[in-house]
Amino acid sequence: MEIINETQFETRKKDHIRCALSDESQSLVTQDWDRILLIPEALPEINLDDVSLEVKSLDQIWKNPFFVSSMTAGHSDSFKINSVLAQVCEAQGWLLGVGSQRREIDDLDAHLEWRELRKKYPKVLLASNIGLSQLIQTPIVKIQKLIEHTEAKVLFVHTNPLQECLQIEGTPQFKGGLTAIEKIRKELNIPIVVKEVGSGISVATILRLKNIGVNAVDVSGRGGTHWGRVEGLRSPKQSLNAQAAVSFKDWGLSTPKALYLWSQSNSKIGNLEDQLSMEIWASGGVRNGLQAAKCLALGAQRVGLAKPFLEAALVGPETVTELMCLLEYELKVSLFCLGIKNICELKQRKVWEWENL
Repeated sequence: MEIINETQFETRKKDHIRCALSDESQSLVTQDWDRILLIPEALPEINLDDVSLEVKSLDQIWKNPFFVSSMTAGHSDSFKINSVLAQVCEAQGWLLGVGSQRREIDDLDAHLEWRELRKKYPKVLLASNIGLSQLIQTPIVKIQKLIEHTEAKVLFVHTNPLQECLQIEGTPQFKGGLTAIEKIRKELNIPIVVKEVGSGISVATILRLKNIGVNAVDVSGRGGTHWGRVEGLRSPKQSLNAQAAVSFKDWGLSTPKALYLWSQSNSKIGNLEDQLSMEIWASGGVRNGLQAAKCLALGAQRVGLAKPFLEAALVGPETVTELMCLLEYELKVSLFCLGIKNICELKQRKVWEWENL
């Protein structure tokens, strides 16, 4: 079992925030977003007020398909950031993914962050979060404790092989990962969402996860914060980690391309019930409501953002609220301009084309 050095952990987490906010950590894929052409409807035959953003996901009805992607947890600066996000997510009805709960596995006091957060915002909808390499070596009873600490509605299991390879303190031990996911899926009474951290998930891997009963897969593709770049930035300049990070600076499948490939694969499945037996979520480089609409049109059930909310949270709750309202409005306008009243209808109609630029 991994032993966490508290000082080292604090430094790493603060490094992650600093590097994630830098332009050097961003792996933009503007052209891939441009490839998705939404076909406008000049005669919508609806009013803007008719458009609803409600979505059914994981057998629940949510006010909108957005969520705040997991970012940070377990260090001296994280409570302030998560408190701002929780305040606004509670008010707006957004799902908030917490940062990795890795520290809580062995640190008996690390969960106090969530106890305090729950006191302040008892109705906020949280998603717990643990890395796959930690899940493999952690008893299920301890994973259950992580969920209890947050009173989570969802458990994210994040897989980050490139980051673990390039991280100075990384744990690139992933053998037995699929078996570990299948085990918690069977033994824990909570929806399991497997997510990447910015390098995308292929159709073949999605199908492997679908076969073991995972509730949802967040493709979390390349296009925003690239964790290979982040680990390269925080590594000594002449180290193997830093040198390799340059070679892998654009590693991954973009979010638009991952969704496109999945939509092409899914279109070959004639049985609608089988198509919907597992949800696809989308995060990684999403920066506005129009891009969110493109994700939903290609089959995503939910859409997440991280860096924009980290930047907003560092300013304050009003800035987070403004960002959420803008994203919701842009998505609503997108649906209206497609002549579509709701997300369910969006999934039933093909309103997009993939352009080879």
